[in-house]
Amino acid sequence: MMKRLLLACLLVAPTMAWAQAVADVAPRPGWVVMPTAKTFETLVADTRAAAGAGGLAVVTMAGPTGAAARRGIDIPGNRVIGLYNNDFAVRVLRLSTAAMIEAPIRVYVTENADGTATLSYKLPSQIFAPYMAEAPRLQPIALELDAAFEQVSTAAAR
Repeated sequence: MMKRLLLACLLVAPTMAWAQAVADVAPRPGWVVMPTAKTFETLVADTRAAAGAGGLAVVTMAGPTGAAARRGIDIPGNRVIGLYNNDFAVRVLRLSTAAMIEAPIRVYVTENADGTATLSYKLPSQIFAPYMAEAPRLQPIALELDAAFEQVSTAAAR
């Protein structure tokens, strides 16, 4: 009986530690973090639908939640959505081939402990900052992208 109790504790302890270690996305320098009252699935759908508000398109989507569930692991909703458009791609490439590694720029939808969801992203101007020394004309493009991502996130979070 004692061995079973010990085994149960060993199996549950990592899960409890993981749950305690995972926290809602907190504000951090260079990021926009927008907690919402929406559910995870609703915020994912609304973010995808809002891409056009900033003149962007959904280019990629990935997240571990579904694959983990198929493995019998329950984790909070987690989706990364890559947004961009060809106009920005061409303009960035004309200035810096290296900077295109940053495209598409991602937004991050996470499920919070209380069942609500948060939309987060790194500011495009922060993402492109390392390339400014070699291509200073990236600055206005990065600021345009800041504005586009603000439009998307505001529309999605409403």
